[in-house]
Amino acid sequence: MSICPKNKSSKSRRDKRRANWKMKSVNLVKCSNCGELMMPHRVCRSCGSYNKKEVIATEEA
Repeated sequence: MSICPKNKSSKSRRDKRRANWKMKSVNLVKCSNCGELMMPHRVCRSCGSYNKKEVIATEEA
C-alpha cells in the first residue's frame, strides 16, 4: 500500500520544501601556473598542469 496523507498539503507548504533544490554556481580558481580560471583539484585545460607540475603535454601553436 502507498502512503495516504490525512490532510492536504497546501501549495505554499509543498513549495517551501522544494525551494532548496536550486543549483549552485560553479566554483572557479586561478591556475597556479598560467592564471587561467579552472575548477579546483583538476588538471588545467589550458596548460595541462596540476599543483605546479605538468601532467599533460599540450601543443602550443
